[in-house]
Amino acid sequence: MRQKIAAGEKLVYTGSLLGQNMIYSFVTMYIMFFFTDLLRIPSQSVTVIMVAASLWDAVNDILMGMIADRTKTRWGKFRPYLLAGPAVILLTTIFCFTQFGGSPAGTVAVAAVCYVCWGMSYTVYDIPIWAISSVCSRDADEKNGMVTLGKIGGTLGTVVVSVGSVSLLGLFGGERSAGAYTAAAAVVAGAGALLMLLSGFFVKERIQPAATGVPFKKNIHTILDNAPLKALMVALLIVNMVNNLRQVAQMHFAVYVWGDSGYVTWIGLSLVLGMVFGMAVSPALIRRFDKKHIFLAACAGGAVSSALPFVLGGGPAVGLVLLGVSFFFTGLTTICSTSMLMDTIDYAEQKLGFRGEGVVFSMNTFLNKLSSTLAKGLLGVSLTAMHYVDNMAPNATLTTGLSALVYLAPAACFVLAAVPLLFYRLRPAQIESIRQDLETRRSAEK
Repeated sequence: MRQKIAAGEKLVYTGSLLGQNMIYSFVTMYIMFFFTDLLRIPSQSVTVIMVAASLWDAVNDILMGMIADRTKTRWGKFRPYLLAGPAVILLTTIFCFTQFGGSPAGTVAVAAVCYVCWGMSYTVYDIPIWAISSVCSRDADEKNGMVTLGKIGGTLGTVVVSVGSVSLLGLFGGERSAGAYTAAAAVVAGAGALLMLLSGFFVKERIQPAATGVPFKKNIHTILDNAPLKALMVALLIVNMVNNLRQVAQMHFAVYVWGDSGYVTWIGLSLVLGMVFGMAVSPALIRRFDKKHIFLAACAGGAVSSALPFVLGGGPAVGLVLLGVSFFFTGLTTICSTSMLMDTIDYAEQKLGFRGEGVVFSMNTFLNKLSSTLAKGLLGVSLTAMHYVDNMAPNATLTTGLSALVYLAPAACFVLAAVPLLFYRLRPAQIESIRQDLETRRSAEK
């Protein structure tokens, strides 16, 4: 008998991921531009900030996952963090886009502290909101449905910012005004935090944790002794670069290659049409085909559709259509990989005797943030190599380099992401056998 999740609960979960990704997308899209062009921080220094923050995330994310796995309250394992996290994310997001003044060295230091604090506050919410999808039902189709809705909500959040942020900045003074970013960040983060808060009240945990917490040293074996998870983690790190590269480079690309920042809105529309369609058809494909095979096919299609605009040339019309096609394939990899993550949790539970949702999804969070950081670092290094300066006149080096970042680099990421997936050996029949065994064990424990 299926353990159904109420429509209202699904709607709240979708909305919470929409709100969270509004904030994440605003930071990802504009933080490099704000630091380099508004705070006048050299691109080399910004790259150092991003790399340092990522190194700390390597520790912070895993610790948060382990803490969540050891949490046991009357509100549940993950819900306390869903209630506390949104307010902190709201404040740190505003601080990241505030011009505090002071010396150049002081500006760099304050920007670094604000960005690191933002990453930590984001982790406190991000790991539990995804981990709760693995305990919201015992039914695999229901959990896959929740993941799909969450990813669609997250994509819509990205689109809301991509489509509306330029107009919002214009309302407060335009893209060259530091105060405009502060005000826009307050609006986006305020709306996002309110949506995020609802999940803490309405999303339920139906698979209860063990009566005793899992020790830290034992919990880490959820990753160390999980060969399918390790293969999937490498693939996720690489494939996440596809969207992250486009997000961090799209403002520079729209301004210096297509000649108008307004094209950021059209890139957002191509993203929503492609990603949502790809994610919407994923559950039906997953029911019929091996998730690994779907992922590999999507990587092949994504590589071709990403590289074609660079090879064919042409203006925004060709670019937007083919970007939309490549976003469709990204949507497929997004749902398949998250569903595969939940399969690795079941695999670990059968093998080790405990569930490690927190630590597994902490790695997912870390990999996404590391991927974003690598994308920002690549943009920073590329801008330096192209001798970029604020408000410069476009030249062949700049336009070719930015086009390569938006088209060729994502194509390469699709190809490379397929390689580690060849070592992911969980097959549908084995996954079903694992689930049946776990249900038998749980029934015997009652």
